[in-house]
Amino acid sequence: MKYVIVGGVAGGATAAARLRRIDEMSDILLLEKGKYISYANCGLPYYIGGVIAEREKLLVQTPASFSQRFRVDVRVENEVIAIHPQNKTITIRTADGREYEEAYDKLLLSPGATPVRPPLEGIDSEGIFTLRNVEDTDHIKSYLTEHAVKRAVVVGAGFIGLEMAENLRHAGVAVSVVEMGNQVMAPIDFSMAAPVHQHLIQKGVSLYLEEGVTHFQRTEQGITVFLKSGKTIPADMVLLSIGVRPATALAKQAGLKIGEAGGIWVDEYLETSEKDIYAVGDAIEYPHPLTGKPWLNYLANPANRQGRIVADNMVFGNTVSYEGAIGTSIAKVFDMTVASTGLAAKRLKQWNMEYQSSVTHSASHAGYYPDALPLTLKLTFHPTTGKLYGAQCIGYEGVDKRIDQIAGLIKQGGTVYDLMETEHTYAPPFSSAKDPIAIAGYVASNIISGAMPVITWRELVEQKKEVMLVDTRTAEEYSFGTISGAVNIPLDDIRERITEIPTDKPVVLFCAVGLRGYLTQRILMGRGYKNVRNLSGGYKLYSAAVAPVSVPAEISSQSTSAVQPIVASQPNPASVVSTPAKEILKINACGLQCPGPIMQVKKAMDTLAPGERVEIVATDAGFARDASAWCDTTGNQLIDIYEEKGRHTVVIEKGDPAATCPSVGSATSGRGKTFILFSDDLDKALATFVLANGAVATGQKVTVFFTFWGLNVLKKVRKPKVQKDIFGKMFGMMLPSSSLRLKLSQMNMFGMGSKMMRFLMKRKGVDSLESLRAQALAQGVEFIACQMSMDMMGISREELLDEVTIGGVATYMERADKANVNLFI
Repeated sequence: MKYVIVGGVAGGATAAARLRRIDEMSDILLLEKGKYISYANCGLPYYIGGVIAEREKLLVQTPASFSQRFRVDVRVENEVIAIHPQNKTITIRTADGREYEEAYDKLLLSPGATPVRPPLEGIDSEGIFTLRNVEDTDHIKSYLTEHAVKRAVVVGAGFIGLEMAENLRHAGVAVSVVEMGNQVMAPIDFSMAAPVHQHLIQKGVSLYLEEGVTHFQRTEQGITVFLKSGKTIPADMVLLSIGVRPATALAKQAGLKIGEAGGIWVDEYLETSEKDIYAVGDAIEYPHPLTGKPWLNYLANPANRQGRIVADNMVFGNTVSYEGAIGTSIAKVFDMTVASTGLAAKRLKQWNMEYQSSVTHSASHAGYYPDALPLTLKLTFHPTTGKLYGAQCIGYEGVDKRIDQIAGLIKQGGTVYDLMETEHTYAPPFSSAKDPIAIAGYVASNIISGAMPVITWRELVEQKKEVMLVDTRTAEEYSFGTISGAVNIPLDDIRERITEIPTDKPVVLFCAVGLRGYLTQRILMGRGYKNVRNLSGGYKLYSAAVAPVSVPAEISSQSTSAVQPIVASQPNPASVVSTPAKEILKINACGLQCPGPIMQVKKAMDTLAPGERVEIVATDAGFARDASAWCDTTGNQLIDIYEEKGRHTVVIEKGDPAATCPSVGSATSGRGKTFILFSDDLDKALATFVLANGAVATGQKVTVFFTFWGLNVLKKVRKPKVQKDIFGKMFGMMLPSSSLRLKLSQMNMFGMGSKMMRFLMKRKGVDSLESLRAQALAQGVEFIACQMSMDMMGISREELLDEVTIGGVATYMERADKANVNLFI
């Protein structure tokens, strides 16, 4: 028996080795048009960047060593140019142009894929490369050295493109990445790619999304890359990573069937449409196990598996079926790890498959053990059966093992309930008692059962004007940034402030990662609320998804200064120069989940004097991202932010309390608005909040001063018990107990008028007094309660809304001096 294999590397070389192990006496001929038959494709970018120092480590087997060990006739630089199925022969061309023929009994095609090179003007210029094999690697490596490359453009932001961007940065090259899509790493969903965008920018990569290359121009200064927007990027080198296509020219010449997806058609035994001709690897298409649709899969693991299966079928007859691959992949992007398996939400939507998704945020291991790093996991699954369709995971540690476990379950037809039942190893350095995939399973099961109705970040963007948004985080977290229009009602206060949440309007709850939103949701649903949804993935996912990708600064064609090779983002040198003489207070908040880091910084800042600094190291990326916004709203100064292997360091200087910046607008501009609410009439209170909300919406600083009867508008519905004297008790009996008891100034009719007013407001879709009040607070309107009036009427601080500031006439006059409108109501 004579077996002939066309192409080496993952599929062909694996098949050759397996053939020899199961058939010692047959003839095996391995033909490779290049010089190498077995090398580490995935290691090529790391050799270019210098992470892998020795080139020989890329070569798994040389032709000589492979031939000796497996007794295989290995012929490199021998290209098969024709197949003659009727004669069972092939035509081969050698490097010197000589042609000859060989016969076969069984033929295996493993030609791989070829890089896409669109017919753009200037694409064949010197310095423009693709990366597919060792020869490409050698050319790029030598060009980097010989031309002292300082600027590079990577066209295409797939896995290889981003790995090359990282390795070029490590080599000291300034890198720009150009991608036609609106995200990097197309196999994953946009929301999961968004944190990768920010990470790339943090690492100094210029990211051009939704940009296409129109042409290239070679000049004496280098290469100019022209974009469809009209922008140009100067470069010393360009790497094309646009994608690959299955190498099917040989199969087409032989008359083999080509499938719908453009790959070589094979049956379940990996045999082509021609008997005794088989095919494996990047060149074939095969039905996806989850959809049955033909698809292409350019990954090494499936090719290796196919090589083993096809060898058995070539020797023993077609006895072993190939189960198909679901597309499990992983990539290192600087310090971040990105992995996926199965079908992403966008692919399910494209194929009109009914699905649901969940997003959970966990720590890579127990939070109390040092250096627990954040890990975000997204599942896609059938909305009623829970059958797993796919998973995506981003993080810094432990990403691979979670995706590997889920991939195994998907291939076995597993469900989200299997995630809950999976038994994990547990010790604090490795995981938590409830592993991230178990938590993902619990959340998914709650979505399926209806225990936790959810809304996605994309749905919220579309429906934000139609819902009441409730931020269930603490006031400190809220001050770091929130979703515009959200009212802050912390989870622990929800029962006391439940009247602020309407029962007749859709309500969306959110917290940092989803847990507190879910707990709040269960409280509301338990009290009769019907239309309450929790934001999937919480504010952490939403803020990353809607954050704009910063437009790269214009690069001068004359700029030739290289950047320093990087290992991690470094602190700003300017911050070191200006550091105060007093030692910086250092806090390690690593492993703490939100709101842990925020509470730590708030506690620390309270102990510092103006001008002193605190340095916080946290593994919660959301804290680092929101630190700037928090400083803007609190009057503190953000000195520096930098990141190293998933650990975010933030340096903040305590500001002068007298110079604290207002959260909305500016009171120093002379365009603020101040109101005095003296009345507790329902209609006058409504007018006050309508005016206040209108003014603050224009970006102006607004203050409402509540005095005498106006204090009744601020009373809690459920007030704590407080000690009062006889006069305080009398006032308490005579005055409205809360805003729900306010009367109309005219036509009250023993309370019928106020009830009719509230009924009509509800019927006509007008927000209630309580909702308008909550909106004012959410938008930054300042509420000041008159201390003198409180003392006179026996009202204690505990009886008023928590957001209220206590002040006197001087406080109000200071605000009024900086305003150009003052109204007395």
